[in-house]
Order: sequence, then C-alpha cells, then structure tokens
Amino acid sequence: MSAKEDILDAIRQGLTRGQGGALPRRAPEEIRAEAASLLHDLDAIRPDLAADDPVAAFIEKCANPALGVTLSRVAGWQALPKAVKSYLDLHGLAHDLAVSGDVRLSELADAGITTHKTCAVDQAAAISIAGWGIAETGSVVVHSARDQPILNVMLPRHWLVVVEESKILPFLDDYATYAAIRPRNVVIVTGSSGTTDIEGFFVRGAHGPGFVHVLLLGA
Repeated sequence: MSAKEDILDAIRQGLTRGQGGALPRRAPEEIRAEAASLLHDLDAIRPDLAADDPVAAFIEKCANPALGVTLSRVAGWQALPKAVKSYLDLHGLAHDLAVSGDVRLSELADAGITTHKTCAVDQAAAISIAGWGIAETGSVVVHSARDQPILNVMLPRHWLVVVEESKILPFLDDYATYAAIRPRNVVIVTGSSGTTDIEGFFVRGAHGPGFVHVLLLGA
C-alpha cells in the first residue's frame, strides 16, 4: 500500500476498533442526529454575557488596559478623524497612518492626517475597519479583501480598528453565518499581541500590535 493508504487504514482502524477493542461503525444519520442535538438549545450551553446589552458586553470585555486594549466611543463617521487625531496625539505619534482602501476612511486625509496604502515593517500606526465585534469575547473580526489588507492588522505598533455598534454580535458562534462567505483570510483579534519570556517579563507586540485601540462607532 501507499503511504496515503497506510494512513487512511490506520484512521479506519482507530475509528472502528479503538483502544479497548471493537467499536461499532456509526451511521452518518446517527452522527448528524447527535450533532443536531448538541445545538438544540444553544442558550442552555452559552455563557452569560458580561452585560445584558451586546454593545455594553463588548465594551466590558474589550476595553481592558491589562490586555493592551483601549476603546473610545465615536458619534459617527464624521467624528472619526478627530478621534483618530486625539489617539495619535495622546501617544505622541505623528499624524501618519497606513489605511485600508475603504472609502469611509478617506476623510482622514482631509483632516490633515497623512495616509498611505502601504504598511511598512516599522509602521507606527495603522487603521482598519472590522466587519464585526464579538460581545462574548471582546474580539474584532477582519476579513481580508482588496480594500482591507491584513498586514495593517499585523505590522504596526499601534493598531486602530473601527467597529460599528450595529455590527456587534452577541456570541462567537453567531459569526458562523458570516464566516460562510469564505474570505481568503479571516483574522479574529482579542487583545494586543504579547508574550512572557523565560524570566517572566511581559513583552508587548511580540507577533502583532503592542497596542490596540477600538473606535466604537454609534449610529
């Protein structure tokens, strides 16, 4: 037999025999019925949110300075440039941003912020627009697209991400419907990047942004 056949045969033996002897081969209908039963009453197995309202729960889970995440509420798209400038000034950063190609960010340039589509390896700050926020975990979801480069999420020291309140989903599994869109790449970010070395020192920005700032847009 080929190596592929050897592997498949070992899997079949493991599924039908197991460690303690013979295991009956389960019919596909039985497996589907069991899977459906696990999803029969989702509310019974879902955890409680941090607050009754999904937006409030998202803020409670997301805005955690200990995780390197800050959050500001913004009245709407018109107020976004001022909020971005305020963040850059607070951290002593130049008014220079790598931006996605989303036209909703075009007013940043009109507000005196230098914008460019290329995210450098030493980029100080970049901004993206999240497709969704997850109240359960305080996560943001970004789909890759021609106007939404994933490098903006990974390379900068400071990552600013716009999340619309109307796009806050209560639970992570609520996102499954949208995941079926099948983008080329999906990034789900929960907190900033950090790691602890062997001596116990926390290192921020080890494999992604060291600081994440969520700009939560109201209607």
